[in-house]
Amino acid sequence: MRKQIGTVLVAMCAILALTLTGCGNAKNGAKASNGGKPTVLTTFTVLQDIAQNIAGDHLQVESITKAGAEIHDYEPTPGDVRKASQASLILDNGLGLERWFEQFVEEAKVPHAVVSEGVEPMNISEDAYAGKPNPHTWMSPKNVQLYVDNMVKAFSELDPEHADDFASNAKEYKKSLQGIHDELTHELADVPKEKRALVTCEGAFSYLARDAGLTEKYLWPVNAEEEGTPKQVASAVEFVKKNSVPAVFCESTVSLKPMQQVVDATPAKFGGTLYVDSLSEADGPVPTYLDLMRHDVRTIAAGLTGKNS
Repeated sequence: MRKQIGTVLVAMCAILALTLTGCGNAKNGAKASNGGKPTVLTTFTVLQDIAQNIAGDHLQVESITKAGAEIHDYEPTPGDVRKASQASLILDNGLGLERWFEQFVEEAKVPHAVVSEGVEPMNISEDAYAGKPNPHTWMSPKNVQLYVDNMVKAFSELDPEHADDFASNAKEYKKSLQGIHDELTHELADVPKEKRALVTCEGAFSYLARDAGLTEKYLWPVNAEEEGTPKQVASAVEFVKKNSVPAVFCESTVSLKPMQQVVDATPAKFGGTLYVDSLSEADGPVPTYLDLMRHDVRTIAAGLTGKNS
């Protein structure tokens, strides 16, 4: 897999080198097609939605990956290269999330901002990723308030004329983020101490678990090549039995099969599907970041308390 990704990146960089001479004209053409708006390119749909709320009508915000895509080992296409070369600004999460995009960004002559800057990362504690920062920082609405600040700064540098509007949009969006955090703590306040454990497929909920006062256990730390090994499943089974965990969960972009083995081997039930790396289509369950967080909070609370969300 890594060798394939490296080959793809080399090919893309070659394509990008050939297109850079025409980037000025391409950017002007892209701006004209957007009604004169600068284009902001994000690496995945969660960032796109947050950024669009801050940008309002002043910027055209797009995502490289589509709704439902797995973000970690995404393989960019030549079309993605062209998008990057035409963008006015690129936003990525950072903290090693977009492994496929780092060299890609370095080669593109486009302003770049890492939206997780300033967030205090939690380190992964298990497996091959032990000691590395957990990149899923947006799973805490409190962290996303820092994302918003970073976006306001980047957007204001890109389009100073509308800096006041970006700041105003950010202020309103932060109120919604605080509301999500308050709902998180309220919904999970009644979960008994002995049941305050969150068991998921991927270790993407460290920040949410911290905010809610939950103990976290996962099958694998980051979506990668080794998912759901016998050792990982056995460790989760032992944890669930030892802590009498009433429900376990899995993310929308990975296979449920490993977690089903945990359910089959323990008294725990499957509590539901959670969303992390990608939004759904507009008519799906989580078309926005705020919808994603509300869905996850309510699904987790219902699973751990036994009450319908």
